[in-house]
Amino acid sequence: MGLLVKGRLDIYYPMGAFLILYDIFRYGHGIFFVALQTMLMFGFFLEWLRDRRSGAGEAAVAAPGGQGPKVSVIIPIHNESRRMEGLLRSLLEQDYSGPGGAGAELIFVDDRSDDESPAMLAQFVRDAAERGMGECKVITLRENPGPNRKQYALSRGIAEAGGEFLLFTDGDCEVPPCWIRAMTRRMADTGVGAVIGPVFKKKQGRGFFFLYQCYDHVVRYNYLAGSIGLGAAGGGFGNNLIISRKALDDAGGYDAVPPSPTEDAALISQIRSGGKYRVRAIALPDAAVETGAEKSWRAFISQTLRWNNGGLFSPEGLTRFNYNLLMLVISTGILAIPLLPFFPGLWPMPAGVFIVMIENTIAAFGLFRAKLPKGGLLLGLGYFLTLLFTPVYFTLMTIMGYCGIKVRWKDTTL
Repeated sequence: MGLLVKGRLDIYYPMGAFLILYDIFRYGHGIFFVALQTMLMFGFFLEWLRDRRSGAGEAAVAAPGGQGPKVSVIIPIHNESRRMEGLLRSLLEQDYSGPGGAGAELIFVDDRSDDESPAMLAQFVRDAAERGMGECKVITLRENPGPNRKQYALSRGIAEAGGEFLLFTDGDCEVPPCWIRAMTRRMADTGVGAVIGPVFKKKQGRGFFFLYQCYDHVVRYNYLAGSIGLGAAGGGFGNNLIISRKALDDAGGYDAVPPSPTEDAALISQIRSGGKYRVRAIALPDAAVETGAEKSWRAFISQTLRWNNGGLFSPEGLTRFNYNLLMLVISTGILAIPLLPFFPGLWPMPAGVFIVMIENTIAAFGLFRAKLPKGGLLLGLGYFLTLLFTPVYFTLMTIMGYCGIKVRWKDTTL
């Protein structure tokens, strides 16, 4: 009888240890992710407080006043003739006043465009001169050695810029009239080396696909701003970014930024990792930029896979660790769903993921509801579907990234 009991104990002890580890894993995953998300939302709240206390926001930029520092706006252009009419129009409406009352320095880098972009840029230079907006020039590239061609184009624009601050956007964006002033105001603290601003996609069609792009952009910005608020800046939208020339020089200059599919994130990481300057995120909608939506799932997947790969394989260690941790927690929670019929005890893992998405949705509407599409019950159902779909889509992008799937973006494989 003693042998029988001993045999059972030999079986029960390992099984008991396994069950304890199993419980720790399934509950720990959900609790950890909700706690992580709550920390990120706290980081976003800190950025909101800093923005409010600095006197920034809509009230501060309601009316221009005084003269600011010299700002260089750098915009890479590659065959954007069908998309940049809104950008050119909105740049002509800027109310910024720099040294001597002149506007910001505008630098376009025409990167081998073979459409109507050069003609549109030439007309814009004439229009800007008629309005007395300040210096405006076009740098024309006949060749671009890459490997990231946009990064090379930006390097040429930065080399020609004479501003104390460098402000970036893209050819398919539209900016508010107070954009330059609102972004520059956030650089008043000399300890700040870079500030990222929110970017929202326009809803340019009906149905789930176009609604999802709007929602996806806001959720991504929530994560970026939350990480920045916690002092772990590792990314940002390069189409709404301002940096200090001094901070860039102290970080080794733009040539020191390693090649990356997401050159904006690499630049921000370079400035933060130096330890001398802080990175801030804007948590108010006054400096928000709008960008065009992708027209097909193929183009959208290519875009988001590029962003995702930039985080997964970032050349900067802290950024790479943080992004991989976040994507792995999301992915394991989603991949647990098909296992639920066989292991129903895994339910805390996907439950944690969807609780996090509810937090994200509340934060998105709480801070940026004015920039999100509005509607009735049907649109509300659409938002509920986007909430469910987002972690599934993030998981797909993560799996594709780990499988080494290459990104084709604007005639370049990244």
